[in-house]
Amino acid sequence: MPYQDLKSYQNALIIHDFTMDFVKRYIDFKSRTKDQMEQAARSGKQNIVEATANSKQKPKSERMLLGVASASLKELLEDYKDYLRQHDFEIWGQEDARALAVRKLVYRSDKSDRSDGSDRSYWAYESFLEEVGGACNAMICLINQTTYLLDNQIRSVESQMQEKGIAGETQEQRLRRIVAERESQVREFDEDAKKVADEAAKKMFGV
Repeated sequence: MPYQDLKSYQNALIIHDFTMDFVKRYIDFKSRTKDQMEQAARSGKQNIVEATANSKQKPKSERMLLGVASASLKELLEDYKDYLRQHDFEIWGQEDARALAVRKLVYRSDKSDRSDGSDRSYWAYESFLEEVGGACNAMICLINQTTYLLDNQIRSVESQMQEKGIAGETQEQRLRRIVAERESQVREFDEDAKKVADEAAKKMFGV
């Protein structure tokens, strides 16, 4: 499937373009937050494109890139939440009528194509930009929907890899991980045993 047909990409494109305008309006152009939000939004979109390009030849890369896209959008999500928190705006609850209205927009087949010929990807969300609290909340809703889609894509890729017998880690990597986990468990056991022994000594000898 071409990446343009993926709902996750369509949403990520909207998030990217909306965020570019959001930071121009509401974030100090000298602020590091501006750069971070722009980079996270771009990474979310671009990594979906790269993951799709690698889907057949490099399934491991596809899974990794989708994970990067999801992580980037989750980072952007926190930036929008931080803005609301730091400026004393409310975060809409999941059942808030405004949140429900935003979540319905993702199902509109025309949300990325305006009938008047405009190339604004986010035209259905454009009105939210007029008020900063609404803009942040609208993106919080859309990012949550998009990362949900991406996480499902990752699980689907992992399932396909298992069916094809493609291991997510080599045998050597798996053995190293198991050994490291066992060593960590032994260290924790030894530390707990020492604490118990020390407590017993204090009670018996008062030291």
